[in-house]
Amino acid sequence: MHLQIKPILVALRRHKAGTLLIALQIALTLAIVCNALFIIEQRLTNLSARTGVDEADVFVIQNQWATDRPTQQIDAQVRADLIALRNLPAVRDAAPSTGYPLQGSGWDNFITMTPDQVKPTTDSAVYIGDEHLLDTLGLRLVAGRNFHPGEVLVMGTQEAVVPPQVIVSKALADRLFPDGSALGKSFHAMSATPTTIIGIVEHLHRQGVSSWNKAYVGQSLIWPARPDDARGIYYIVRAKPGQLAAAMRAAPKALFAQSRLRIIDSKDGVLDYAQIRHRVFESDRGMAILMAIISAVLLAITAAGIVGLTSFWVGQRRKQIGVRRALGATRRDILNYFLTENLLIGIGGVMVGAVLAIGINVWMVSQFEMARLSLAYVAAGVVALLVLGQGAVLAPALRASHVSPVEATRSV
Repeated sequence: MHLQIKPILVALRRHKAGTLLIALQIALTLAIVCNALFIIEQRLTNLSARTGVDEADVFVIQNQWATDRPTQQIDAQVRADLIALRNLPAVRDAAPSTGYPLQGSGWDNFITMTPDQVKPTTDSAVYIGDEHLLDTLGLRLVAGRNFHPGEVLVMGTQEAVVPPQVIVSKALADRLFPDGSALGKSFHAMSATPTTIIGIVEHLHRQGVSSWNKAYVGQSLIWPARPDDARGIYYIVRAKPGQLAAAMRAAPKALFAQSRLRIIDSKDGVLDYAQIRHRVFESDRGMAILMAIISAVLLAITAAGIVGLTSFWVGQRRKQIGVRRALGATRRDILNYFLTENLLIGIGGVMVGAVLAIGINVWMVSQFEMARLSLAYVAAGVVALLVLGQGAVLAPALRASHVSPVEATRSV
């Protein structure tokens, strides 16, 4: 007995309310789940972002000054602090900075190729550090050289100083000079004074991790300067292999031994990179978990709805099924009938859902600067929903296929 689509369509028209309800449920589930999974993938990508830093051995100290002091005194204290940190047995190197990769936010500048250029070429994160910063972070120099001690300037609070030399990340070098000739070339960082590239590091993550930063991922520069900000300073410290915990315990004590006129928060003042990652990506992790829960609940509700409606229809049609069995329909014919019926509903639902998924993403792109939804997610969602629907209808369809022909002789 060959299965006919027309009788199925006639039956669905007689059950419009249930058919539309399940189709709409499938459509909404597809639209939400596709975007939820896309958000999860974006958040998980953030969690695994490369920094270029030797994260296993590097930690950061947030040092605030307890009293206002002249610039000369601050710089003298910074230099004394650095000597104390570098002399610790568990420390390999230390450097001052105004920020660090994965800080969450930080200094960035628009980059132009000429001083009178109106539209910027790109945007770069800006790090301030001395000749020890590359080794302290564990950055790999792939071209050029490091700063010489004599090139390191002193940069005061909110002081706009553009050094003549700069080290850039490979991502920024490739963005500014795609032909690979960045070394020795100059550019402008929101200043009429040009700065020349003397070194290129393989990778250096930006301080910021927001969606805005994704357009400039990995584009960073380092200026040779020792910050003497009256508000405070970051000391980045690299421990010797396997001695991170010892270095983290000793470093604050060494700084307080130099001067008690500082504040290092007992909770957040000293952070290793495991803690830094956990803090900066806490919202991404929470969003991924929330989206996963929402997706699982929606899929479960949709599957339950299909099971419930099909079971209801099977109960209503027992006599009709019995008549078909009496007329020669096999169990396989009955099973295929309900599977095909559900597949038609599912196809209608996923067609509407695909349009909704793209529409929701377009709205989110315009409102929240999110990335555009890949059509691969929509295609995968369509397949997943159709498979889920067929799986959900299988149990009630099997019960229907076991209805005996004797049901045809029973009164309704």
